[in-house]
Amino acid sequence: MSLPPDYAERVYAGVLGKLIGVYLGRPFEGWTYDRILAELGEIHYYVHQRLAKPLIVTDDDISGTFTFLRALPDYNNSRDLTPAQIGQTWLNYIIEQKTILWWGGMGNSTEHTAFLRLKRGVQAPESGSIARNGQVVAEQIGAQIFIDGWAMVAPGDPELAADLARRAASVSHDGAAIHGAQVLAAMEALAFVEPDLNRLIDGALAVIPRDALIARMINDIRDWHALYPDWRTTRACVDEHYGYHIYGGNCHMVPNHALIHLGLLYGEDDFQRSLMITNTAGWDTDCNSGNVGCLMGIKNGLAGIAAGPDWRGPVADRLYLPTADGGRAVTDAVSETYNVVNIGRALVGQAPLAPKNGARFHFELPGSVQGFQPETSGETQGTVAVENVMGYSQAGSRSLALRYRNLAPGRAARVATPTFTPPEAIGMQGYTLLASPSLYAGQVVRARVVADRDNVMPVTCRLYIRAYAAGDQLEHTFGPAAELGPGDAHDWAWRIGSTDGAPIAEVGVEIVGDNGTSGSVYLDYLTWDGTPDVVFNRPANGGSLWQRAWVAGVDQLTFSHESTYRMVQNEGTGLVIQGTREWRDYRVAAPVRPHMARRAGIAARVQGMRRWYGLLLCADGMARLVKALDGEQVLAEATCPWELDRTYQLELAVRGREVIGLVDGVEQFRIDDQQQPLLSGAVAMVADEGRVDIQDVRVCA
Repeated sequence: MSLPPDYAERVYAGVLGKLIGVYLGRPFEGWTYDRILAELGEIHYYVHQRLAKPLIVTDDDISGTFTFLRALPDYNNSRDLTPAQIGQTWLNYIIEQKTILWWGGMGNSTEHTAFLRLKRGVQAPESGSIARNGQVVAEQIGAQIFIDGWAMVAPGDPELAADLARRAASVSHDGAAIHGAQVLAAMEALAFVEPDLNRLIDGALAVIPRDALIARMINDIRDWHALYPDWRTTRACVDEHYGYHIYGGNCHMVPNHALIHLGLLYGEDDFQRSLMITNTAGWDTDCNSGNVGCLMGIKNGLAGIAAGPDWRGPVADRLYLPTADGGRAVTDAVSETYNVVNIGRALVGQAPLAPKNGARFHFELPGSVQGFQPETSGETQGTVAVENVMGYSQAGSRSLALRYRNLAPGRAARVATPTFTPPEAIGMQGYTLLASPSLYAGQVVRARVVADRDNVMPVTCRLYIRAYAAGDQLEHTFGPAAELGPGDAHDWAWRIGSTDGAPIAEVGVEIVGDNGTSGSVYLDYLTWDGTPDVVFNRPANGGSLWQRAWVAGVDQLTFSHESTYRMVQNEGTGLVIQGTREWRDYRVAAPVRPHMARRAGIAARVQGMRRWYGLLLCADGMARLVKALDGEQVLAEATCPWELDRTYQLELAVRGREVIGLVDGVEQFRIDDQQQPLLSGAVAMVADEGRVDIQDVRVCA
């Protein structure tokens, strides 16, 4: 099947619709219809400020949607992807009790129950089956809230979308929950090519049994819609016939699926009205709103979102994906769009898209800003605004306009995007934001800026970063400056120097001009590459954010002067991870001291909790080079007597398919991994059933 010509833009609209819907409904998630009307009224726009809550939040609806979809690229984008492989993806990216899921316990949280089944060796689809978990647990809402990505990789192909949704949903759900997920996936896939809502519903009903509960409920809502002009009347019918008093558990699929169709049918094909009805109707508002927003985004595109109030401005493309792949946790809607699009292209045999030679920030989608916003530091004066515009791009069609006004002498206007946990997210309540920085010392930041041809006066521009330093305050480090006259362009290749262990929180562009200077410069792209040259240690100037830069997949992680890192893992193998999936060829070294541990060591090319190379000291007196990939494989081993509470210098080097391990400076292993080699990933400290102390960790070329 061929892809729609506007595929990328429609996926982007779907991703934005998902984000807007979740952010809109999250502040009053779980409220009743009556409480919403009494305290908030009809929900026409964001209400987070009225409830003193942040807009951009970590949320299971978003995290699960864009994380579980990684099963496809992790398993070679095969159309034969199995539920068991999607289950392995859960185990790889989820950190128990910390990320993505509601950890409500066995038999209480559907997803937690399924995770425990998977962890204990029960493969999907049995892990989510009614036979294992009972009907009430298996039919909760999670099957549909994670489903949008499976539709967006199958544009115009409702059968494939529904089948992928079935496989993914069966990891944790069964029965009516799977049917609801299939219906939504089929509708969203059809929405790429079919504008009529009723034909979308007809096509979706064709992928589930005609006598299914979900089919009967949808037909009832359609009948009520034909009878009653007021959506509130139909909502009362839904409550009476399909409400929470009939379908039990913590958050059942059936009542909430009904409210999705309520919003769509009465929404009059309008993005804002559809979201208003779905959110005002209550129950699981962020989940229902996220699905409606995604469907309406795909169906009516960016123009449909723009037809109402400014939904996109406050969001600025921002989202968080806390997983064991911490370097991708602080991301944006454009990046996630292209991840989805390239999976969809792979499924039909097309090459991936990489705008502007693969630049991280390229602004090629209409209206995109990729998290770039004016810096609010007290050091700046004047004003600056960002706007996505056509033109001023050497290798693409769009750029990010930085429109500055009234710059004071010697002062600056700055625009930046986050590369790590931003200050406003440090104390965020709810789902934990586990993240690693995406930019590190030793890497080279590349960018191109072009001055507007109509600027009256020249300005000076330079790149900068801000890193968490003393007291976790953000401190600036600036790159080389360039003076730009009207129409001038400048390209930077700035190698980031040492930050003394302080994690880099953001990267941006500074503009300095004379008194009253106004005008525009255009950021064509900004990206970085290269191997980090960094020591992960305790910064001399203190602070605590350097600790949070590690994604802790262990039972306990503490920091002391005796040992920089102390890990305790009670059962199985735990990892403490930092870095990004893009790192390829490098060395990682650390002094490791096992204390009553079964195994201790370091890992490279870490792609989650269950995909990595490890150099491990083992309790049987052996050193082993291990590959974890759907289970563990010993690549090489050697006798290496070692003692508890003694420190050993471990080093692991990865070059192409070659993996080299050294203990106390002596090469123990050198292997060429030709069977499914792991070619990129972060670093980790490893603890297996015991305590392990590790000093500073070094990563370099």
